[in-house]
Amino acid sequence: MRLVHSAEPVRFDHGAALRVPPPHDVKNWRTLWMWLGEDAQAMTEAGSVQVCTPDGWTVAQPGDWIVLSVSGEFHVAHARRTLDS
Repeated sequence: MRLVHSAEPVRFDHGAALRVPPPHDVKNWRTLWMWLGEDAQAMTEAGSVQVCTPDGWTVAQPGDWIVLSVSGEFHVAHARRTLDS
């Protein structure tokens, strides 16, 4: 097997991430609000937050990860949801 090396090194945009806490977790909600600053808006749905991302405002719910990339942009990684029957 032969390895192919590209001329350009792959650059990953690593940053930091915080998980959206459950609605009753006041301490971690305070931390999340301070971290997001003006790039977030409260939602009427308990435990949800709107985050300004490069693709527009995105809703993040408890269990989702909000990622701050090195470029300074927020992204939302949604957790797997289960459907109630």
